[in-house]
Amino acid sequence: MPAARILTLTLLALLAFAGNSLLCRAALSRTHIDAASFTTLRLLSGALVLWLLVRLRAGKSVGKGSWLSALALFGYAAAFSFSYLQLPAAAGALILFGAVQTAMIGYGLWSGERLRVAQLSGLLLACAGLLGLLLPGLSAPPLASALLMLGAGMAWGVYSVRGRGAGDALKVTAGNFLRAVPMALVLSVLLWRGASFDPAGSGYAVLSGALTSGVGYAIWYTALPFLKSTTAATVQLSVPVIAALGGVALLGEPVTLRLVLASIAILGGIALVVLAGKPGPGPGRR
Repeated sequence: MPAARILTLTLLALLAFAGNSLLCRAALSRTHIDAASFTTLRLLSGALVLWLLVRLRAGKSVGKGSWLSALALFGYAAAFSFSYLQLPAAAGALILFGAVQTAMIGYGLWSGERLRVAQLSGLLLACAGLLGLLLPGLSAPPLASALLMLGAGMAWGVYSVRGRGAGDALKVTAGNFLRAVPMALVLSVLLWRGASFDPAGSGYAVLSGALTSGVGYAIWYTALPFLKSTTAATVQLSVPVIAALGGVALLGEPVTLRLVLASIAILGGIALVVLAGKPGPGPGRR
C-alpha cells in the first residue's frame, strides 16, 4: 500500500477515535438523550455497519468474536457514556487513553514481560499524571465520572488484550458488537424510567456507532498491518490531543493548567514506555 494512503487512513482513524469522545460529550451535555439509550444506539448502529462491511468484503478469513469480549466491549461503552454526563471531552479522552495503555502494560508485566529502567520511569510518570489529574481541587474532573472512565479504559484494555490473535480483526469486532447489543438493550430496559430520546442526541449516537466506531475501526484495521507496533502505539498518543482541541473548538471547553500538565505527564510517560521498549540496532544492524 502506498505510504500516502497509509498516512491518510491512519489520520482518519485517529480522528474517528477522538470523534467518539466529542460526539458522546456533545450528545450528553447538549441534548436530552440518556446515557443508556446513547450506549444502545451506538452499539446497534456500529454492529449494523460492521456486519455490512464484513458481508461486502470478499474472503473467508476466520474470526467471529466471543461473549467475554462482548462483555468487555459493553462495559467499556456503558461506562464511557455515563462518564461523559459530566466529564469534559479532553479530560475523558486523556483518562481513557491512560487507563487503556496502563491496563495493557500491566497485562504485559503480569505475563512475564520486563520493563527497562527508562520504561519503568515512563510508567511511573504516566501514573503520577493520572493521579495528579484526579486529585481534589477546583479544576479536578468529577471523581465519580473520572472513575467510570478509568473503568471504561480498563474494560477496553481487556477487550484489546483478548482480541490479540483472535482472527480477522474486522470479523471479530463485528461479532463482538453484535453480541454486545443485547446487553445494551437489557441496560436500557433496566433504566427505562430515565430514558429520554432526542433527535439530535440519537443522531450523535448513530454517528458515533456507525461512523467513528464502525467505519473508524474498519479504517484502523486496514492501516494497522502496514504500521510497526511501536508506530501504531505512538500515533495513538495524538487522540487525547485531538479530542482536547475539538473540545475547545467545537464544545467551548476550557483548557486548564492541571489538564495540560497531566497530559504532558501521561502521554510523555506512555511514549517513553513504548519507545524505550523498541529494540535498538544490534551488532551489524543499521
